[in-house]
Amino acid sequence: MRQKIKQLVEKRITGEGMIETSIKGVSLFRVTQAIPCSPAVYDPTIIVILNGKKEAILEGERYIYDNSQYMCCTVSLPVEAGTPEASVDEPLLGVYISLNTKVMTELAIEMENTIGTIKQPKSSTQPQGLSLANWDDAFADALLRLLQLDGTSDASILGESRLRELYYAVLKGDAGISARRAFGVGNEIARSIDYLSVNLDKNVTIDNLASLVGMSRAVFHRKFKQATRMSPIQFMKSMRLNNAAMRIATGMNVSEAAMKVGYVSSSQFSREFKRMYGKSPKQWSHSTPLLELEAKIAH
Repeated sequence: MRQKIKQLVEKRITGEGMIETSIKGVSLFRVTQAIPCSPAVYDPTIIVILNGKKEAILEGERYIYDNSQYMCCTVSLPVEAGTPEASVDEPLLGVYISLNTKVMTELAIEMENTIGTIKQPKSSTQPQGLSLANWDDAFADALLRLLQLDGTSDASILGESRLRELYYAVLKGDAGISARRAFGVGNEIARSIDYLSVNLDKNVTIDNLASLVGMSRAVFHRKFKQATRMSPIQFMKSMRLNNAAMRIATGMNVSEAAMKVGYVSSSQFSREFKRMYGKSPKQWSHSTPLLELEAKIAH
């Protein structure tokens, strides 16, 4: 079944880059050049690799995944991401599936009402917001059925239901615990991250976020770090700087990128940017010709 999925994707995308399919939220990508790990933001998404390897780094922890595992990110996370081994002979080939948070929430709550809440295993070493999950038959079957719609007149009618079927397979699979934590009852951290992600240009404080989800600052800090590996302050700074770095990589000028993520002082932005990435924003803009594609895949 995996081979059939790969063949379907290979027929649809033969050149370098990323293309949208006829199913909303589903894109295909092909990369034939090595791209070093660089600042990116993973939105709630499933990334399925069919050939080659992809890499993500979250707070020093390296996640390498290929066609044996798919990546499930349930909240927006500032990471470093790349395709260090991609080449013409061994291209990276995959599927990007955006997670519709409304549909995921409906499914997660329906599951909890039916079979009860799942508790996070104490032995889990992965942050709650990021999971690498083994393919199972339900996931492979749902993915194949979804991609078979691409380019057909059935896509507009059946696309949403097939996507919902895939989401359900994810919620029942290896990534199900973190996904249900993010989208089911008790999803306060995911809600706070979502709020921050759409308000990067505003002066959001930790107290604002804790109050938003009805937690004390101390409890919020502890639960936030469990989900992301970062303190809320680290997370906010990384989200702002990674977003700015991605904007600069795709051609936005430095001062505009700084303003878009909430910096009012260009000099402060430049100092913090250089401290995190080892280059000034201007140096960064001249040294990242390959990062536009990675930014599209990550975001």
